[in-house]
Amino acid sequence: MSLRRALGLMSGTSLDGVDVALIETDGESIVHQGPSTSIAYSAADKELLRRALGDAAELLVNRTSRPGALATAEALVTQRHAFLIERFLARHQISPDQIDIVGFHGQTVLHRPETGLTVQIGDGDLLARRCGIAVACDFRAADVAAGGQGAPLVPVYHRALVKAAGFSSTVGVVNIGGVANITVVAPGGEPLAWDTGPGNALIDDLMFSRTGASLDKDGAAALGGKVDDAALAALMAHPFFAVKPPKSLDRNAFSRSAVGNLTTGDAAATLAAFTAQSIADSLKFAPSKPAVLVVCGGGAHNPVIMRELARRSNIPVNGAGTFGWSIDAMEAQAFGYLAVRALDGSPITFPSTTGAPRPLTGGVIHLP
Repeated sequence: MSLRRALGLMSGTSLDGVDVALIETDGESIVHQGPSTSIAYSAADKELLRRALGDAAELLVNRTSRPGALATAEALVTQRHAFLIERFLARHQISPDQIDIVGFHGQTVLHRPETGLTVQIGDGDLLARRCGIAVACDFRAADVAAGGQGAPLVPVYHRALVKAAGFSSTVGVVNIGGVANITVVAPGGEPLAWDTGPGNALIDDLMFSRTGASLDKDGAAALGGKVDDAALAALMAHPFFAVKPPKSLDRNAFSRSAVGNLTTGDAAATLAAFTAQSIADSLKFAPSKPAVLVVCGGGAHNPVIMRELARRSNIPVNGAGTFGWSIDAMEAQAFGYLAVRALDGSPITFPSTTGAPRPLTGGVIHLP
């Protein structure tokens, strides 16, 4: 396959902002990572998105309806992504006709594959027309419609990076966003992947409710607290952890009520340990123990999560930057990669990653 230039976009369940990354790839094992950047959502943006999440949980019954705040939130998400693309192209002196495809994930507001419902807001058709570039979006729908989990989607990109890096042993690539997931790649094997449990969402929601901050920056609150073992045990009693992969989660699948009576520091430390313990425990589903865990996503910046993950898994843990990969732009890059595969009709989900009945392509392509 020929090399294509793609922009990947990501607005994650942590609601922190929008990422864009440029890659050049054949959609297989060749990946050239270009520049990346992001814009933060404003406080007003985040408030609207939180209302949209609440309305989605209460009111959404089909993929196309936009009740409550969802229509306004969809317009906001599309506008912020369009602005970021335009600014990125201008900054790097790239014209729209030099980009083959944009991978637009949108903003997940509801993910309930057990009911056949997954919804990512964002208008791909409007984005294509505004930016003058073909846009691939709605990557999860085909997989869920076929009976898959629709998540995680990034494993095929993780596989490409691991293969290009030439690892000779099994690698676990862990993405800690609002929800955490892992891809286990053995040399010469197909990727295995699943959502492991909570990522940053519970910690972010704790900090917002207690302090008004959007996250526990650099793990400062958790560093000042202690893990409450009883609360952690209550959190780990959730039935999700006994379910064998493939499996995936909605951002709001877990409650932080078990830490409700703890100080903010102790609650943050316990929730960080919860994220780490759930990742470590999920390795029981891997056919062989990874020799190393490579961590990307916002959780890689939380030293308590990283410390607890290394301690609880008893496996060396490294940030993605150790191997020349991006901690913060990994998912945006992945959606550029998935867009190229969608353009070529190549599969993006597999029985071993989402439980799809067969390798499936996905994504809807909108022309400018």
